[in-house]
Amino acid sequence: MDQAPSNKRFAEDLGLTFPLLSDVNRTVTMRYGILNTERNFAIRTTYVVDKNGIVRFVQQGQPAIDPSGAVTECVRLKAAG
Repeated sequence: MDQAPSNKRFAEDLGLTFPLLSDVNRTVTMRYGILNTERNFAIRTTYVVDKNGIVRFVQQGQPAIDPSGAVTECVRLKAAG
């Protein structure tokens, strides 16, 4: 839900090489059901979506900051063709 410049700094700080969604209007956050409406923030979530638009991996909470699970899934998807 952060602005793109904040996401860019966050990604740089963690050395991420994949894009982060900037959802300032909360459209995607609400559609994916990860908006904490009481506190008006998103539950930190990492998704891997394949080239057909199918969600293949989801990780929520503090572990979602560690990209290793997403990277492993991306490698698996690439090997599967």
